[in-house]
Amino acid sequence: MTPSNQRDLGSVVSVHGTSGVFLQRAAIVTSLSFFFFMAMLVVFYVRQQVIYFVLSTAFLIVYIFTLIGWVMQRRNTVSIYEKGIGHRSFVAAWDEIQSVTADPKAGITIVKTNGGSVTIPKTIADVDQISLAIKNHLG
Repeated sequence: MTPSNQRDLGSVVSVHGTSGVFLQRAAIVTSLSFFFFMAMLVVFYVRQQVIYFVLSTAFLIVYIFTLIGWVMQRRNTVSIYEKGIGHRSFVAAWDEIQSVTADPKAGITIVKTNGGSVTIPKTIADVDQISLAIKNHLG
């Protein structure tokens, strides 16, 4: 979101990042995959069998992809402003929103009058509060 869009929407009312449950799950997977990566390297060093090296490489790949996903997920935020809402590159003033659909599995889908849309996933913290804030501002 560009600073000019942010100024058009007024000051920030609230910012909602990724839910702690999902970040904690990623941290556990990251820790375990790193532990098993190191353990397989030690076993490979002791036994000198290629299968342990292959296993350690697989755990390293899981570790790297989990870290990348964790960093990408931490940047995933929803900002509610006085005059609108923003999520990633999607920015909409309250009067630009055509419809809002809340789905328990997918999250909140917001459609603008010009056709643009965004789905706020359930991985965002306080999705219910975001939905309530949108309802309050729309009607």
